[in-house]
Amino acid sequence: MQLIQKYEEEMALVRGWAGWMGVALLAVALLGAPWLLRGYQLYIANIIGIKIIVAIGLNLLVGYTGQISLGHVGFVAIGAYAATHFVTALERAAFFQWLGGPFWVALLVGGASAAVFGVLVGLPALRLEGPYLSIVTLGFGLAVQQILINWPAVSGGRIGLFVPTPRIGPWWLDTDRSLYFLVWTSVVLLSLVAFNLTRSHVGRAFVALRDSDIAAEVTGVNLRYYKTLAFAVSAFYAGFGGALEAYVIQYLEPTMFNLYESIYYLAMVVVGGLGTIPGSMFGATLLSLLQFGLSRAQEYLPVVYGAVVILVMAIEPLGLYGRWLKIKLWSKTWPL
Repeated sequence: MQLIQKYEEEMALVRGWAGWMGVALLAVALLGAPWLLRGYQLYIANIIGIKIIVAIGLNLLVGYTGQISLGHVGFVAIGAYAATHFVTALERAAFFQWLGGPFWVALLVGGASAAVFGVLVGLPALRLEGPYLSIVTLGFGLAVQQILINWPAVSGGRIGLFVPTPRIGPWWLDTDRSLYFLVWTSVVLLSLVAFNLTRSHVGRAFVALRDSDIAAEVTGVNLRYYKTLAFAVSAFYAGFGGALEAYVIQYLEPTMFNLYESIYYLAMVVVGGLGTIPGSMFGATLLSLLQFGLSRAQEYLPVVYGAVVILVMAIEPLGLYGRWLKIKLWSKTWPL
C-alpha cells in the first residue's frame, strides 16, 4: 500500500498510477458515449448528468453541513424559469447574438437566481435545525410550485413554457448529442469546483458545522456566514441544473417540480453516500436509471425508491461510495 509522505500528496485529487488510469478510462468513456449511444439513450445520459449536478449541490448542504432540505426542487424550478425568461428576453439582442446567443449567460443567471433564494431560505437556518428546518424548506418547495401554478405570466399556465434552442455562433444545440457535451462539460467543471471547495477551509468549516455548531463557533467559525453560504452554493448548483434541464427538455410546466422530486434528490444523496462528491454521482446515476427503467410503472416508483433507501441503509450506512471504498481497501490488502 502506497504511503502518503507529503501534504501535497494528501491534497491531490488523483494519486498514483491506478488513480490516473481510472481518470483516463473515465475520460474515454465520457468522450465515447455520445458516439456509442443513440437517441433516447443520449437523452437519459443528459438527464443523469443534470441529476448529478443537483445531487452534488444538495450533498454540500445535507452531507457536509448537516442541514436538511426537503424543498430543493424549488431552487431547480427557479433556475429553470429564470434562465428561460432571461434567454427569451435577450435572444434578439445584437451583442449576445455576436457572442453566439445568451444561453451560457442564462445558465449562470439561473444558478445565481436560485442562489439568491438560497440565501433567503438559509436565514432561518441560523435559528432552526432538524425537523424544524425540514418543515421550512418543505414549505418553500411547495410555495414555489403553487406560485408557478397560479402565475401563468411566469410559468405559461396549463400550456406550459417552451424554451428557445441554445446555440454557439452558427451551431445550434438542437440534438441530444450536442447537448450531451454541454451537460457533461458542466458536470465535470462543477464537480471539480465541489471537490476543491470541500477540501478548502470552507469545506472544513462546513464539516465543523455538521459535527457541532457550538464547537465550530468556539473555534472561530462564523455560523451565520457559513450556514448561509452552504444554502447559497447548494441552491446555485440546483438552479444551474434546472437551467440545463430546461434546455434539454425544451419545455417547462409547474407540475414537473413537485414534492416527489425533492424527495428523489434527497434519496440520491443518501443512497450514494452523505458527505461525498462521488457518492452523489453514484446515487444520482442509480436512481435515475431506476426512474427510467420504471417509466411504465410510475405509480410504483416511490415504493421502489423507499425500498432502495432502506436496503442501502441496512447493508451499507455509508452508501454506495462507502461500499466502493471498502472494496478498494480489500483489493489492496488481499490476500493478507
